[in-house]
Amino acid sequence: MEVPATIACHVLAIPYPARGHINPLINLCKLLIANNNQILVTYVVTEEWAGFIGSEPRPANIRLATIPNVVPSELIRSADHLGFVEDVMTKMEAPLEQLLGRLEPPPTIIVYDTFLFWVVGVGNRRGIPVASFWTMAASIFSVLHHHHLLELNGHYPVDLSEMGDYVVDYIPGVPPTRLADLPLTNRSKLTQRMMELLTKGIKCLPEAQYLLLSSMYELEPQAIDALKANLSVPIYNMGPTIPHYNLGHHKTTINTNHSYLDWLDHQPNNSVLYISQGSFFSVSSAQIEEIASALRESGVRFLWVARQEASRLKEICGGDKGLVLGWCDQWKVLNHPAIGGFWSHCGWNSTKEGVFAGVPFLTWPIIMDQLLDSKMIVEDWKVGWRVKEDERIDSLVRKDEIVKLLRKFMDLENDQVMRRRAKELQHLCQREMEKGRSFQDINAFVREITKTPN
Repeated sequence: MEVPATIACHVLAIPYPARGHINPLINLCKLLIANNNQILVTYVVTEEWAGFIGSEPRPANIRLATIPNVVPSELIRSADHLGFVEDVMTKMEAPLEQLLGRLEPPPTIIVYDTFLFWVVGVGNRRGIPVASFWTMAASIFSVLHHHHLLELNGHYPVDLSEMGDYVVDYIPGVPPTRLADLPLTNRSKLTQRMMELLTKGIKCLPEAQYLLLSSMYELEPQAIDALKANLSVPIYNMGPTIPHYNLGHHKTTINTNHSYLDWLDHQPNNSVLYISQGSFFSVSSAQIEEIASALRESGVRFLWVARQEASRLKEICGGDKGLVLGWCDQWKVLNHPAIGGFWSHCGWNSTKEGVFAGVPFLTWPIIMDQLLDSKMIVEDWKVGWRVKEDERIDSLVRKDEIVKLLRKFMDLENDQVMRRRAKELQHLCQREMEKGRSFQDINAFVREITKTPN
């Protein structure tokens, strides 16, 4: 792209190479340039990710820069999540350094995913300020920042089959929470290594110049206040970093190229359950079949994004009441008037999108931060129900239980308090982005990095 004639700031944005991290950072970049069109953003992705997102529309002030694939393609698509993480942490730094050596104009600030702790050293060596961007809930950050308290109290690591229901009430900014709902408390090799890496990223934070949160004060006031009280680095609450600013007034006019939107147009308001278990981790094949059989028997209308298993599940579910897809535009679907509920794995991006769309949740967390996100949805915000109370990943919820739950949840006469609360939370979040704390923090951060007065 042609560089703008006048540049107030050149942001080098470096996401962790996974969809749940790439999307919020690109949305953050769009928020920044929406507040100042003299900001130039260079968004760094691997060659493989450039192939995935290179054709997606983006503002002229955001340009892509690529580095070689540091993770072999077969590893990206395998179940070796630990191997993927290790390669990202050890092989991305060198090609990024090479890119920085030839980038024009030189960046004036680096915004990096907190996972990529080594970026702090890159920025410091070159005298470039760095902003750490946390893509999960502020509550998760507080849990990890105060992880030593779990160790001091003998609560890390723990056997969740024995200690899962024990309630912890000593983490600043986090309401009383079961150990089973806290991230990374079990003994698996993956979670132990993830804890080491995340803790390392948080320990590097004092060497950064800013911390940017992908949350809203209305959702996590206690956690955000606790972080501001306990951290010396300036903290900016950047809002949900979801594509809410692209939403048109009439939901079905956003994009008329997808048949599933046409199908939704012909369903009654609030009658369809949208189901997505995420794109990286999943439940067992046996559990997926129980869910599919329950959908067929329940008679509930549904739209299910099932990734690689879509064709098999179409046969089990049947085609009378619902659709099974390999992909959809989740944000557009959630904001369609036909959607009356969201069955979610509770990744933070999905959680924010569901809250901002004002739909109640059925939660089925699988790993890491999803567990605490689910707890906040159900217990703290009171906008959802759990599908299963037993949080052991290998426990099976049978078809008959799911059928009863689906029929009760999608009955609009049932739990109207929860549905009203979902709409109230939606409106609170919308107001925060329009004129509240997140709106003010975004403007303040833009003024800071462009050195413009109030």
